[in-house]
Amino acid sequence: MAGTNCEMCANYVYDEECEYYVCDINLDEDEMVRFVTDTNYNCPYFRNGDEYLIVRRQM
Repeated sequence: MAGTNCEMCANYVYDEECEYYVCDINLDEDEMVRFVTDTNYNCPYFRNGDEYLIVRRQM
């Protein structure tokens, strides 16, 4: 997870049933293996979860 920071991703959501954070994207088997084994994995589904990004651009 060094390539991307999952904690900053909009797809990283809290699952109340499991009581921990999970990725909301349904990765296929090949993507999951790359995600788990590759230390420089750059997630193609990463979306910046920074709610203030637009506001900073407008300033």
